[in-house]
Amino acid sequence: MKIVSRMKQSLVTDPNWNRGIELAGKGGRALPSATADYFVDKVPIVGWLPKYNYRWLLNDVIAGLTLGIMLIPQSLAYAKIATMPVQFGLMSSWVPATLYAFMGTTKDLSTGPTSLIGLLTAEVIADLTKDGYSPQQIGSAVAMGMGIYGMILGFLKLGFILDFVSTPVLNGFISAAAIVISLGQVDNLLGENDVRDGTAHIIHDVFTKLPEANGYACAMGFGSIVLLVALEHLGKRWGSKNKIAFYLSITRAFIALLVFTGVSYAVNSKRGPDPDDFLFEVAEMTQTTIYAEVTGPTLFAKAFPRAIAPFVAAALEHVAIARAFAMRNNYTTDASQELCYLGLTNLINSFFHSMGVGGAMSRTAVNSGCKVRSPLSGLVTSAVVLVSIYELTGALYWIPKATLAAIVITAVWPLIGHWRTYYNYWRTSFVDFAAAMMAFWLTLFVSSEIGIGTAVAWSIVTCLLRQAFTRITQVGSDSSSDLQRSIDDARGMPASIPDDTRIFKIQESIFFPNAQRTMKQVLDTIQTYHAPTYSNANGLEADRNWSVVGEKRIKKLRKAVGIQDASDLPPIRVVVLDFGRVNHFDVTGNAKLREFVAELRKYAGDRVEVRVVGLKNNVRARLERARPGWKLIDTDSITDSGSEKVGKLEDLKVYRSVTDAVNAIRYSEVEHVMDEKMKSEHQEKV
Repeated sequence: MKIVSRMKQSLVTDPNWNRGIELAGKGGRALPSATADYFVDKVPIVGWLPKYNYRWLLNDVIAGLTLGIMLIPQSLAYAKIATMPVQFGLMSSWVPATLYAFMGTTKDLSTGPTSLIGLLTAEVIADLTKDGYSPQQIGSAVAMGMGIYGMILGFLKLGFILDFVSTPVLNGFISAAAIVISLGQVDNLLGENDVRDGTAHIIHDVFTKLPEANGYACAMGFGSIVLLVALEHLGKRWGSKNKIAFYLSITRAFIALLVFTGVSYAVNSKRGPDPDDFLFEVAEMTQTTIYAEVTGPTLFAKAFPRAIAPFVAAALEHVAIARAFAMRNNYTTDASQELCYLGLTNLINSFFHSMGVGGAMSRTAVNSGCKVRSPLSGLVTSAVVLVSIYELTGALYWIPKATLAAIVITAVWPLIGHWRTYYNYWRTSFVDFAAAMMAFWLTLFVSSEIGIGTAVAWSIVTCLLRQAFTRITQVGSDSSSDLQRSIDDARGMPASIPDDTRIFKIQESIFFPNAQRTMKQVLDTIQTYHAPTYSNANGLEADRNWSVVGEKRIKKLRKAVGIQDASDLPPIRVVVLDFGRVNHFDVTGNAKLREFVAELRKYAGDRVEVRVVGLKNNVRARLERARPGWKLIDTDSITDSGSEKVGKLEDLKVYRSVTDAVNAIRYSEVEHVMDEKMKSEHQEKV
């Protein structure tokens, strides 16, 4: 009986049980409404379609047609990278655009086959074709694995796991992958046969077999490169001034495909039905229709673990592109929802003998350049792809392989990072530089999976080591500056904080696993408790973009803290970041801090000030060494009101204590003082 009594007493007094019961009660009460909101959020079109303006339709149709025309040659070329029959590139391209119209949270993103996914899929195909499976069956199994991974991370909101792949690792991997993809197309460009796989083998065999190169294939390949590069430079030079030049540039791959396919048909069609009699190799695309087939369990079991690398690469690229264009065009995207879409579209695609898909930078940039207004443009893109599948297969048979190789090489070559990027990593953080080099060289000479896997493992190990072996600060009679900071820490906060000021005490180092979330939490808090300054992104409903994701998020944040009426919220003028506990700051942290400042100024206006407290020497050094670097203005006390001390709004002002940062003179006050001083000097001269 005593044991039972003790158990009852424990249940009553134990804080964990009480906390669990409290959370369970709150969860049970919120479950019905939260469930409905959850499923509505998974179909964003429900939120923005009622606000759709019919005048946007022309922009969306033009963008959809343009993307469809781009997607035809690119999907064929990327299927070729994956070593699948080229027609399955088209088969992979009609579902993603349609589904994105319903599930997408950006208006600009274009999804479909990509060169990176093609390369990683090719490695799996090379290993599993030995077991008797066809390339399209293996590609579908990889796509199914990517879909399941994406749905798990997306629907459970576990996308933060991808933050463990740092920016330097991703850049090193993409650069090496672009080189591997380009080298893999050289044999088709030159018309050479029997070139082995692997970077070292390709380089050796291409030069060894150079006397055996097909001159006709070289003419088609290098002629395609010249045309593609010429049209690209035409767009860069005159695209902003001339619509014809703009559209010739963005459809350059389709134009090259059209021109050289016509030449191929003219010179090869009369040389007999046997492709061996042709002057050069052609794609030999066969007539096909859309049909469904389920991947077998045995093949899926073999492909599922191998789908991790394609999924990670596709997810990182997809989310990064979505965030970049959302920031550029002043709307908000939802990374978890993008992963839900990525997972579901790959899962559906896998039933149609398709390769994996994800966001593509080049097509997204073109889509944005066409002034697309909503994701509805994807319906037009899908229609163009379906027409090509059912009506253009015969014409696509004659595409020269050298032209497809030229399209691939010119598309991926810009992805190779500039040497200055890696030099900046070296200057900022040796660990980041080492991770980038590891991803680069292992991907280049071993395999893509080992390259990105080893680099990610290196990053995780260094992260754990850095967390385990934290530095401490000692205070003594010879460290008066540290003593002052310790006194300020003991005091906590200044005596009073103005309404337009908010203080953030960063509790951990800012680096790649937490940089995105840390800066997002700071911005969320500001948007919750402070009103926006009028701008194109935060104005009246009539002036707002089609996206409602950001608006709904802010409403939920304010509702969670009990703010019913947002009209009385004060603006934000000063943001104080206490870096007293920030011992480490890396390349990703610098990038996210810059993104935060940019987003803050979009929300609060150009006059908002960011003030930093407790900046340690090593963190300060990295801020200054980063490219682009920060200009740090040391402000010793609240009496520093000269222009040389206050600096410019884009500078970071550094203070010794939170109290000094809060009470220091504002930039607007300095401007007023300077104006009065100039007036006084002018009157004295008069």
